[in-house]
Amino acid sequence: MFKEELLKKLGTLAALMPEQLLELEKIAKTTDRRLEEVAMRDFDIDESVVMAAKAAVLNLPLAHVAPEGVGPEALAFIPQEIVDHYQIVPLSKKDDVLEVGLVNPESIDAEEALDFIATSRGVKVKKFLLSPSDFGRIKQQLSNAKVEVKEALESLGDKFSAESAGKSGAEDDEPKVKGGTVELAEQAPISKVVKVILRYAVESKASDIHIEPIKDQVKVRFRLDGSLHNSLFLPKSILSAIISRIKILSTMKIDETRVPQDGRIHTSVAGHDVDFRVSTFPTTEGEKVVLRVLDTSKGTPTFEALGLQGKSLEDLERAMAAPFGATLITGPTGSGKSTTLYAVLGQLNQEDVNIVTLEDPVEYYMTGVAQSQIRPEIGYSFSSGLRHILRQDPDIIMVGEIRDEETAGLAVHAALTGHLVFSTLHTNDTIGVIPRLVDMHVQPFLLSASLKLAVAQRLVGRICSNCKEEYAPEAAVVEFINKSLTEVPEKYLTEFGLRRPWKLWRAKGCAECGHRGSRGRIGIYETLYMTPEVQKVMTEAPTESEIKAVAKRQGMIAMRQDGILKALQGYVTLEEVVKATEDAQKQEVRPANSTPAVKIH
Repeated sequence: MFKEELLKKLGTLAALMPEQLLELEKIAKTTDRRLEEVAMRDFDIDESVVMAAKAAVLNLPLAHVAPEGVGPEALAFIPQEIVDHYQIVPLSKKDDVLEVGLVNPESIDAEEALDFIATSRGVKVKKFLLSPSDFGRIKQQLSNAKVEVKEALESLGDKFSAESAGKSGAEDDEPKVKGGTVELAEQAPISKVVKVILRYAVESKASDIHIEPIKDQVKVRFRLDGSLHNSLFLPKSILSAIISRIKILSTMKIDETRVPQDGRIHTSVAGHDVDFRVSTFPTTEGEKVVLRVLDTSKGTPTFEALGLQGKSLEDLERAMAAPFGATLITGPTGSGKSTTLYAVLGQLNQEDVNIVTLEDPVEYYMTGVAQSQIRPEIGYSFSSGLRHILRQDPDIIMVGEIRDEETAGLAVHAALTGHLVFSTLHTNDTIGVIPRLVDMHVQPFLLSASLKLAVAQRLVGRICSNCKEEYAPEAAVVEFINKSLTEVPEKYLTEFGLRRPWKLWRAKGCAECGHRGSRGRIGIYETLYMTPEVQKVMTEAPTESEIKAVAKRQGMIAMRQDGILKALQGYVTLEEVVKATEDAQKQEVRPANSTPAVKIH
């Protein structure tokens, strides 16, 4: 009965024809999906219309709840497993009435779960219909971490409870060795708060944790898929205790708050061996801490997981198989250069080779690799370390970054004397690597003999595989794709199973991806292998225009082209690729059914 009434109401509110309603019902039955899901994903009916129809049929009020509006006292009433399995979210607790939002109130299982909660908790339940997008946002931002943190804060007593968030806490700015902040930092509640923050960061697959003081609170943010998201707000009065606890764990100086410090925490979180690279920074509101999350239990990523394929993969494997020479990876901060280097070392790490690295800092520990942390404050820099590395009988050398002329010269020398050298450099693309090294006073004839490969990369959001869908792009987008792929060899299109008419992919968002539409990130690459023709140009006229002309003639796949190939394969959206590679023609394209315009520069 529910399905028939919902179909009728959808037909009225969405102005669907009878044949469309029959098609909607048929798709739902054959694919074993809910009518509302098919209506939104296959018929492009707005979520608000579908929810209005469902609310009318079920005679339930529709909840419109911002994530920050859900109170911790309500969250404590429903276990996380029930939230996840039945898609039930507690909204608020007023006296003995618990208000809950349900994505599928018509579900008998969900109804039984609510009856159990009402009986076991001694509360009355008031139900609201909750949209899938609201459920995803609430679940993403308001996990039971808030409940655990609130309980820990309450156990500290009135002085450090959430009610004191408005106090300045100035008297706690300086750590006290006895009876003060350091003592508080070692108490169980503060330890639990720090533990909860670290655990939820790992479980959320965050890459970074930001603990930053603002006017009257401490804001905790997680970086997910490249973007920062608010996760928790803590009272300002416990800032010093939280910072001190982190400093104790990372063996920093607890009584030094005036200058930045760096440290490291190695621990096990949720069954994973995880390293946290810790950095403190003094601000006007107090010390800020950023922790980089390094899940060492995952091991080094595979080239496939990184997104290396086609010509990029061929060129990299060719450079790795060479007896000597330098491979330089370039891109802005946060583009995944270090991860690519570790993936390369993971492939080359064999019993019969000696690998030595110079890093700042050491991010992932690798068994069988001699990794060294540089310390400029005591004169141990990349350049001085390189001199000593050559006395360690290395086969493969990895230098975290070429920052100056001396390091560049030593790296080239090492590559010329029978070593494989891998490092990073800051340029916009592969072509820019050569003029950059020439600017560092590396002689062109030495560069042509030592450099094997230049790799440029960016990271873009990987489309959520659970909610992605295929669509046909409009004519302007097709024209842009055709023009961009003009010089791409046909064999790569065949290799990836791509054929006209082009199809693109998008994701509407679901509970699994937190309604972001993406899960994780993938690299887009550009490689320039040093063929004899390129080496000749490097020696005679090492200008970007000359090198680019030769690279095109020998079939180089530009970064934007690699991104478009990945978009056609369903890994990323075209919009993400264009945004990450703003270096092409000036033109504007708006893909079909896309809200933001895709700007082609």
